[in-house]
Amino acid sequence: MSKIYFTLIGTRYYHGNDFLKPGMKLKLKKEPDNKYDKEAILVMLEGIGEIGHVANSTYTVIGESMSAGRIYDKIGDTAKAKVVHVIEHGTICSLSKKSLIV
Repeated sequence: MSKIYFTLIGTRYYHGNDFLKPGMKLKLKKEPDNKYDKEAILVMLEGIGEIGHVANSTYTVIGESMSAGRIYDKIGDTAKAKVVHVIEHGTICSLSKKSLIV
């Protein structure tokens, strides 16, 4: 299976994205009770906490990365990921293969 990439968005509502660097390890957590998106996936960084969400809109997903809706059923309640690229419009991250439900 090839790598699964997703776009981290919403960092400006938390801590910005200036601190994000390639290789940083992230934790994903499903938010089934999110009032705005039933497929919401929160992104957290150890030592900081909540830093954003996995993009779930055609307007916010960058390039060929997957939306929250496309990876929601591929992971358990939590998953691991890492930062790959930090760009102006979002951050591209890769999902850990070990986090995938077989």
